[in-house]
Amino acid sequence: MKSDIPAEIRMFSGCEDNQTSADVGNVGIFKLPDPAGRAGGACTSAFLNVVYADHQKPDEDLSFRDVLMKMRTLLAQRNFDQIPQLSSSRPMNIEQKFDLSPDNLTGVKRAVIIGINYVGQNGELRGCHNDALNMIEYLKDAHGFEEKNMSILLDDDDDQHIQPTKAHMLAAYKKIANISKKGDVAFLHYAGHGGKLRDSNGDEKDGYDETLIPVDFAKNGQIRDDELKETLVKRFRSGVFVTSMMDSCHSGTVLDHPYNFKADGNQNGMEPNDGYKPDDDKISCCTIV
Repeated sequence: MKSDIPAEIRMFSGCEDNQTSADVGNVGIFKLPDPAGRAGGACTSAFLNVVYADHQKPDEDLSFRDVLMKMRTLLAQRNFDQIPQLSSSRPMNIEQKFDLSPDNLTGVKRAVIIGINYVGQNGELRGCHNDALNMIEYLKDAHGFEEKNMSILLDDDDDQHIQPTKAHMLAAYKKIANISKKGDVAFLHYAGHGGKLRDSNGDEKDGYDETLIPVDFAKNGQIRDDELKETLVKRFRSGVFVTSMMDSCHSGTVLDHPYNFKADGNQNGMEPNDGYKPDDDKISCCTIV
């Protein structure tokens, strides 16, 4: 799918498209770093427990399968029914070593980190700021990212953080995709509400577009997967190594990738996403709103 998606992009998701995610009231049960409170998202919490428990990388190398299956085991032990997933722009061997920043890539490491608690709104969450802060610590400590190369969007009172409005989110995504070059590494983390809207252009097998929900969604709307693909996914150049984590409801295919692995115990490897349609197969329709 290089003509459709030039870069190698992998996305971790906490659940399938038809599942809701979870806000964990006390991340202490996952034994995580906790810089600003006790709540956190189930997906981020499970992921960090596997790859960064007690502020340490695991002694042994883990494969992508190991990470996903260990996440699922942790969630199941704590009575969460979410099925973690890995999707990709390329077919890949899930037994290969897990890494966010391969040693052979010597370019700039950049990140967009978004955490939305919807402070003061109906459906307010408690853990998304903590997810973002924990992920920042992990990226800096375990993978050598520098905060100067991170765009941090939080709906908090810190003037150093950008408000996660729809316009700001899309601008941050567009910027990191546009400035990243061959040999660079990019990491994208989203913790917040996710949703579903009726498919706007006939490219969804289930009839729904998956969405991210900005802090100002009531006024300016949600961000559809189609818009994410145009603004973010397709803009990354060939040779950029991109990893994303979407800790939100209905996020299994929110970046519209052609290959997918579900950690449900039934799949042995990455499989084609039968709902994926390359752009030239899609039905041209309406403007995304």
